[in-house]
Amino acid sequence: MQHSSKQISTPSRRSLLVGGAASVAAFALAPSPGARAATAPAFVRSSPTLALDKGRVHTWAADTWRSLVAMTDPKTGLPADNIPESLAAGDRSGYTSPTNIGGYLWSTVVARELGIITRGEASARLVRTLRTVEGMEHHTPSGMYFNWYDEATGRTLHTWPGSGDKVVPFCSSVDNGWLGAALLVVQQSDAAARPWAKRIFDRMRWDAFYNDNSDPAHQVRAGGLIHGGFYPYENGRPGGTYQGTHIGGDPVWLTTHHYDTTVSETRITSYLGIITGQIPPKQYFAMWRTFPATCDWSWHEMQPVGKNRTYYGIDVYEGAYTYRDMHIVPGWGGSMFEELMPDVFVDEAAWAPKSWGRNHVLHVRAQREHGLIEAGYGYWGFSPSSNPAGGYREYGVDALGLNPTGYMSDQESTNYDPGFGTCRPATNPRPTYGDGVVTPHASFLAMQHEPAQAFTNLAGIQADFESYGRGGFFDAIAVKSGTVARRYLSLDQAMIMGAAGNVLGDNVIRRAFSTPAVRNALQPVIGIEEFGASPV
Repeated sequence: MQHSSKQISTPSRRSLLVGGAASVAAFALAPSPGARAATAPAFVRSSPTLALDKGRVHTWAADTWRSLVAMTDPKTGLPADNIPESLAAGDRSGYTSPTNIGGYLWSTVVARELGIITRGEASARLVRTLRTVEGMEHHTPSGMYFNWYDEATGRTLHTWPGSGDKVVPFCSSVDNGWLGAALLVVQQSDAAARPWAKRIFDRMRWDAFYNDNSDPAHQVRAGGLIHGGFYPYENGRPGGTYQGTHIGGDPVWLTTHHYDTTVSETRITSYLGIITGQIPPKQYFAMWRTFPATCDWSWHEMQPVGKNRTYYGIDVYEGAYTYRDMHIVPGWGGSMFEELMPDVFVDEAAWAPKSWGRNHVLHVRAQREHGLIEAGYGYWGFSPSSNPAGGYREYGVDALGLNPTGYMSDQESTNYDPGFGTCRPATNPRPTYGDGVVTPHASFLAMQHEPAQAFTNLAGIQADFESYGRGGFFDAIAVKSGTVARRYLSLDQAMIMGAAGNVLGDNVIRRAFSTPAVRNALQPVIGIEEFGASPV
């Protein structure tokens, strides 16, 4: 999750502006009772790169689908947020989100396309879920859904399961973005479910999140930015909101926080706004590629290099970070899902060869080299996931993130600090890393760009650790201690399904999302940009 440059600290993507004690409960997942450490290999893997084995990837996808089925309530068709390795219905988390629901929808399409389930079963599952979603409570003027629901009933959560902490309904721009993306996929993929998906999508107002600078009291970067979201009924984030509306009607409590960096999962919301014509293309260029290189911005990770270019009348600093003989446009934390999750839906490398076409391959290479060479873990793939020691945590490659205390790749939170030119001295330019934590969904996302290398990494993770169960790969592995987070998170499993579907099913998700109308609206926008990314 990305933050305004004025806010250096960041909550977890799972606590996205929920507010109060429930924000902690939302991601503080206890380790499953079966969590234990396997024997970690006492060597750095040096095995040759394996050719992609499509049959084995298909097996991984089929097992991943089993975990999603186990998480899903058979009456409502809503998936729980997470489940332990037991896959028992009674062990479901008791809550779900628009992102979880969207992930289940696109995963169902992939399961059908890969022959894991029949067309009839896929249609029945999609219609059951969408029938529930259409009738669920939501913010009627915008058509947007709240962050948390009970997956067994579809009712809005007002108290957190177990703790009883208060939950204030909140409409998240990024959570609704993933639901919206899934609805577009379903519309093009299943005739029976299409009318349901279309009705829900057509009532969603992406401009409800768009601050276009029309209010002099709440100005943002030229071109406008997208709010983190809004509270429709009562303020759940005192001090971080203001009352207003971008679509008329009763005011809501809009967050003062806006998404302002482009290497982020949040660009899917920008894409949906541009596709529907509700948000202008200039908003895409209002987001930072990096923050400036001047000394008054020396708080971020390192001094970038780059030049200024102009698109749609917006001046854009095309900055990049320097890492291992590469110039790379960083995310907020340096995680794989920030870089590649929107790429599951939009073939960004093909549509924008001078920006995403450069950055995606370099980011994957950087993650691989960090794990195998710089940190010497023997494995790679760093992204927010379950913490093998318990709970949930944001992992990434610190050097690829703007956040100066960014997403670290190991349990020890080893901080990489190369300084900021002559503005700030380096404190730790050559760190010694500890117990690295890899998450399989990161390698599946990378498989869309480095299929053989990603497959080799996953095969090693499966062979060398107790990292695999009836529902596929467990969520995360600490490779030095061998500790495994023996649970499944629906979003992470859905990222695996989406990426596997693209690799094995001829870009099934990208083809469904990227209709001619979508391409005509979006490709001319993202395709004109030239990032500062390149091999040095």
